[in-house]
Amino acid sequence: MRSYDDETLPLQPPIRLPDEATLAAAVRAAPLADELGALEAAGGDAEVLAAWADHCRERLAADEGLLVELIRLFLSREPVKGEAPETLSGLGLVRTAEPYTLSWLGLWAARLIIADTTGQEIPVMGSLAGADAETLLHALRSYPEAERDEELAGWLKGRDRDDAVASLAAALATVSPLSRAVGVEVLSHDLGDEGRHALLRLLEEPKLGAVIAARTANPQRQPVPEEIAWVLVDMAAALLEFGDAPDEVIKSIAMGMNSEEQAATIAILAFGDHPWTGRVLQVFIDHHPDERIAAAARKALRRLRGLSDFRG
Repeated sequence: MRSYDDETLPLQPPIRLPDEATLAAAVRAAPLADELGALEAAGGDAEVLAAWADHCRERLAADEGLLVELIRLFLSREPVKGEAPETLSGLGLVRTAEPYTLSWLGLWAARLIIADTTGQEIPVMGSLAGADAETLLHALRSYPEAERDEELAGWLKGRDRDDAVASLAAALATVSPLSRAVGVEVLSHDLGDEGRHALLRLLEEPKLGAVIAARTANPQRQPVPEEIAWVLVDMAAALLEFGDAPDEVIKSIAMGMNSEEQAATIAILAFGDHPWTGRVLQVFIDHHPDERIAAAARKALRRLRGLSDFRG
C-alpha cells in the first residue's frame, strides 16, 4: 500500500476504542460484510478483526482517494458535510449521518493503515497497563497532559511505586530523545519526591545527567565540554522526533546567537556521538536561511562521518 504522505507524519495523540467484541460486532453488521464469506469461518473476535483488516487494506489500496479520505478524517477528527463515500460506509468505517465522521471501526482501521504506511503506532488509551517502562515512555510521547495522567495512573495501578519509579529512571538512558524528555517530565512532575530523587541520583551520569539537569533547570550540574554537543542534539532531536517544524529545531540550538556564534556551535556538534547528530545537522543544511550556517552544518556532517569511520 502506498504511503499517504512523503513527509513524516507528526506524532498523533492516542485514540479511544471499544473492546474487540464491540468492534467485531460492527464488522459483522457492516453492509459489505457479505464480501467475505470467510467471516463466518473466522472463529473468534480477533480472527474476524484480522480478516476485516486485510479486506479493508485491499479495498482501500485499490482507490487511493478513499485511502486519503480515511486518513484525512482520522487526522482532522472533524465531521464532513455531504454524503459519505459508499465504500467507506459499506465497510462500516464511517457513521453515515450527515455530516459524517469516522465510526469506532473507522478509527480502528485508520490506525492500522497509518501504522502500515508510516510506521507510526498510534497508542490506544488504556492499552499500556502491562507495558514495560520503555514501551510506556515511547507511547506517551504524543499524549496531551490529561490523557498522559490517565494512562500513567493505569500503568501505576497494581505496581509497587518504588519499583515503577526505578524502572522509569533506568529507561532514560536507552530510550529515544523525546521519550527521554517525557520520562524526565513524568519523574519530575508526576511521581512526587520519589521521582525527583530518582532524577537527582542520575545527575552525575555522563551525558544523561547533563540532559536531566538541562531539562529540570538544575544549576548544580553543569555539562563538561564534551557533553555540550550531546545535550544540544538530544534536545533538538526531541523536537524533530515530535514532528516540529524545522525552524523550531533550529531555534532550539540557535537560542538567539548571532551567525558566527551559531556556526561555531554547529561545528562542535560533530564531536559528539549522539545517534541523532546527523539528522539534526541535516535540518540545518536543508532549512537554515543563512548559507554560512548551512555550510558549517555541511562541514560538520562531513567531519561527523569521518569521525564515525574512525571510531568504527
